[in-house]
Amino acid sequence: MALDLHNLDPAYLTFWRERHVCTLTTPRPDGSPHVVPVGVTYDPEAGIARVITNKSSRKVANVQAAGPSGARVAVCQMDGKRWATLEGRAIVRTEPDTVADAVTRYAERYHRTPTPNPDRVVIEITVSRAMGRG
Repeated sequence: MALDLHNLDPAYLTFWRERHVCTLTTPRPDGSPHVVPVGVTYDPEAGIARVITNKSSRKVANVQAAGPSGARVAVCQMDGKRWATLEGRAIVRTEPDTVADAVTRYAERYHRTPTPNPDRVVIEITVSRAMGRG
C-alpha cells in the first residue's frame, strides 16, 4: 500500500527508528536484482534513507554503474505482519562529514557504533515512494 510521503503515520516512522535488519535491492548491470541485508536509517524530514557500507561492495558498484542520476533502489524491513519499504534513487557519497553523519545515525538506530573503516561510504537514497502495513 502506497503512503503519502508528506503525511506518514507516526507508527510507520517509529517502525523506522526501531532496531530491524533491512534489505537493500539494487540493480545489477544486467538488470537483475541484487538483494542484501543492511542497516538503514531514514530521515523523513529530508526524505533521505542511508546505508553505510564498504566502497568495494557489490551494492556500491551497482549504484555507481547506474551513472550520475543514480540507481533506482528499494530498502525494506519487516517484523511479523508489519512491513515498510522505501523506494528512490541512490547515489554514493564519500564526503567525510556525510559519512560521519550516517555513522552517527546508524549508531543511534542500532545501538552500536560501527568499527572505524577508512573505506566506508554512504549509499544515500532520495525517497520517492513509501509503502507499508502495520
